[in-house]
Amino acid sequence: MRICVFLSAADLDERYTAPARDFAERLGKGGHTLVWGGSDVGLMKVVADGVRGSGGRLVGVSVAFLSGKARAEADEMVVAADLAERKRLLLEKADAVVVMVGGTGTLDEATEILELKKHGHTAKPVVLLNTAGFYDGLKQQFQRMEDEGFLPVPLADLVRFADEPAEALAYLESATRA
Repeated sequence: MRICVFLSAADLDERYTAPARDFAERLGKGGHTLVWGGSDVGLMKVVADGVRGSGGRLVGVSVAFLSGKARAEADEMVVAADLAERKRLLLEKADAVVVMVGGTGTLDEATEILELKKHGHTAKPVVLLNTAGFYDGLKQQFQRMEDEGFLPVPLADLVRFADEPAEALAYLESATRA
């Protein structure tokens, strides 16, 4: 399976890097391919290193203004002209999506895939990996959106929240077999 991971390129605390590394190693050992933003810095590097070190493939999609931070030894690296093209290419190259901890860019990527699912433009499974409760507030907001009628489809059909890497990968593997 080709798993797109949206995540931060920042250098983060071990409470975020350890679960990300765990997920990455599981992804690689499972024979899966990482599709990611291509950066060789911060949490993006941690995940790419974990996948590569455990036998997985790396497919990066960088963007022109960040191409100087792109990982040199990826199996495939594409440089998109802008962020919109980058998101489109990341989603095209993936069978499933995991959203790890991140900032506004990660949130933008997450909401785009959820909007596509909401309107029936993709059926790819999406997991928010809620490391250290990072997405508790977002989960609460999504639940409110569903409760108050802002979502035309059930929240459970849009996204799965997982607290642990093993749970996230198990869900993706079962959802893509279905």
